[in-house]
Amino acid sequence: MHEVHDFGLIVLLVSTGFALAVVSSRLSERLRVPGPAIFLIAAALLADAFPSLADALSIRTVERIGVVALAVILFDGGTRIGLRRFRTAAVPILSLGIVGTFATAGLTTLAAHWLLDFSWITSGLIGAAIAPTGPAVMFSVLGRREVSGRTGTILEAESGANDPVGIALMIGIIEFATSDDGTMWTIVREFALEMSIGLVVGVAGAYGLLLALRRLPLPVEGLYPLFTLAAAGVIYGLASTLHGSGFLAVFVAGILVGDERTPYQEEVESFFTSLASLAEIVMFVALGLTIDFTDLPASAWSDGVVLAVVVALVARPLVVWTLLLPTRLRVGERLFVAWGGLKGAVPIFLAAFAILAGVDDADRIYGIVFVVVALSVVIQGSTIPLAASLAGVPMRLVRREPLERPRQYE
Repeated sequence: MHEVHDFGLIVLLVSTGFALAVVSSRLSERLRVPGPAIFLIAAALLADAFPSLADALSIRTVERIGVVALAVILFDGGTRIGLRRFRTAAVPILSLGIVGTFATAGLTTLAAHWLLDFSWITSGLIGAAIAPTGPAVMFSVLGRREVSGRTGTILEAESGANDPVGIALMIGIIEFATSDDGTMWTIVREFALEMSIGLVVGVAGAYGLLLALRRLPLPVEGLYPLFTLAAAGVIYGLASTLHGSGFLAVFVAGILVGDERTPYQEEVESFFTSLASLAEIVMFVALGLTIDFTDLPASAWSDGVVLAVVVALVARPLVVWTLLLPTRLRVGERLFVAWGGLKGAVPIFLAAFAILAGVDDADRIYGIVFVVVALSVVIQGSTIPLAASLAGVPMRLVRREPLERPRQYE
């Protein structure tokens, strides 16, 4: 019976932690600090205070948690955007999501090599890790805020589109760094393979899911969200098994499914919104527990600050301004998109890949990326409403009412 009692204590602690994390959303609104920043920093402080927490969670476990959480977040993000919204800003979304990710990674690589004297391989790994923006952070920061026009669509969709690109780029660079006969062709080949397979599986999976939802009636309405979740898992798993990008597959599937009418659509959307919020909490807490502030060297802090400034004030604005020139966005809107490129859990998640692959300086890379993400989430994330106001970008609060159901009388 002692084992049952011990496990009950674990359930108590974990459930209490989740309850506090959910309630902290109110604290986040009052402090005007994004929820992910609270989760990430609080978990890191807990890891310092209770080292056993960090010891119980390996980097590989964190990676697996991150994979599941990110797949849920990307599918939910894709359904929020939908194909109609995506089409209104497809060119800037794709240019920022693909070309912009490569350009940001390249500029960050140059900064890491020239300013901080890292080797080209280490600089490339840092650049690839820092380049993507975070969908969990972006969706959390916007939350109930709605940015009018194409600006909000670009920010939301770009944060989902550039993560699969950044992950595929990181995997390619790691293959190049750990292979004796690796060449630049290794990176190109890996990237092309991941993207093409992920796109095909995502499109096929979306149409297969829609067909199943419409042709296979389920006995209970509560099974529809579970069936959709299982289908998203199948889409991710199939793409990954075929050596494609499972993250791109679930994001594409979410976009294609988002606008289509399906049975109990509101219930499915509410389920995924709640699940994505839970996934965000789990992902940031798990990543925060892997960082020990007391063991983080001063060089990681200084290097992280330098790169955070370079990315936020030089690389990101330069890339965004250049790629959005052909669009009809106003100057203020372009500046807002540049400032809205928040770094989130994905860069830390990518830095974990470097540790698992055993590349040189992996621990140092992980620490630097953590500092960059923490600064981005706290500073940039907290100033998004102010930036929208200064840039003249309309942003309003949208309050959703609870779903009302008709009462059943006997």
